[in-house]
Amino acid sequence: QVQLIESGGGLVQPGGSLTLSCAASGRPFSSSSMGWSRHTPGKEREFVAAITMSGGDTYYASSVKGRFTISRDNAKNTVNLEMNSLKPEDTAVYYCAAGSIAGMIHGDPDSWGQGTQVTVSS
Repeated sequence: QVQLIESGGGLVQPGGSLTLSCAASGRPFSSSSMGWSRHTPGKEREFVAAITMSGGDTYYASSVKGRFTISRDNAKNTVNLEMNSLKPEDTAVYYCAAGSIAGMIHGDPDSWGQGTQVTVSS
């Protein structure tokens, strides 16, 4: 229903910042809540952040609250994840997702992107 393409991943030093972007196509972008999750080999996929259809409400995992900010621009069909004060434990493949808020939080969205690698290391 929704095709998602993430970008913006890369290598950053601890304490640094990075912003991920997700471009959506297909289903009307504004009709879906959006979110981000991350996965590291050997660990379970972890919910990171979510935002409602209108962008009026956001949700964050405790591990990133205060450091990450999710936002969306419905006119441009994009959702961003601004990451600040990055830590080595933030290293993961980050995936954009579309669906319900419950789907974002519990790891069962309607659509996933292909993922973008974020590596936090000195």
